[in-house]
Amino acid sequence: MTYCVATMIDAGIVFASDSRTNAGVDNISTFRKMKTFERPGDRALVIVNSGNLAITQATINHLEQAIRHNTEPNLMSVFSMYDVAELVGSALRDVRHRDGPYLMGSNVDGGANFIVGGQIAGEHQRLFMVYAEGNFIEATPETPYFQIGETKYGKPIIDRVISGETCVDDAIKCVLVSFDSTMRSNLSVGMPIDLACYERDSLQLGRLRRFDDHDPYMLSLRQSWGEGVRRAFAQLPNIQW
Repeated sequence: MTYCVATMIDAGIVFASDSRTNAGVDNISTFRKMKTFERPGDRALVIVNSGNLAITQATINHLEQAIRHNTEPNLMSVFSMYDVAELVGSALRDVRHRDGPYLMGSNVDGGANFIVGGQIAGEHQRLFMVYAEGNFIEATPETPYFQIGETKYGKPIIDRVISGETCVDDAIKCVLVSFDSTMRSNLSVGMPIDLACYERDSLQLGRLRRFDDHDPYMLSLRQSWGEGVRRAFAQLPNIQW
């Protein structure tokens, strides 16, 4: 299991993904689940993924090979984020069509999901979630974020905080608190956390960071959030009988 989230605010898009994979309690590994594609001044794309690791890696490799061999269309040649989402969905379908029957024969889940976002020159920033079947939906002002993987523990804080008017720094804090809440309740999600912040209309990825177990900011955030929750709870009024 894993956890990835991306939230689109007026000022930009914040992406984050954990890096834990497990095939049982005694087989835990670390793999990066975020991939960036960038041509400053033209496009900045971020893809995060969850699901079967072999399927997600093969899908990303499929997309990278198309760029490397200048196969048309590819992520660096299309003219809209909608086309980017279509390419990811098509690559995912191809990989699952090829490998799916063999995985099913061994009772292995071949499902995978992707969140794809960013901006291409000539259009607004956009954010999509690509389902295992290759189809996708787009974020809207009413639903400005997507989660994949182990979503339930980190959802409440995002629902309460995120709106279009949220500033980038607050969106970053909210996303990281969402991760802290998820990791506290589910051992299948874990450090390191990869974070990418895209500022609207910049057409480049200016802020990328990886947080490990000993990162001082994450330790401070975890402590401050825990203490704040306990203070808020202590201030709740008692029921009157």
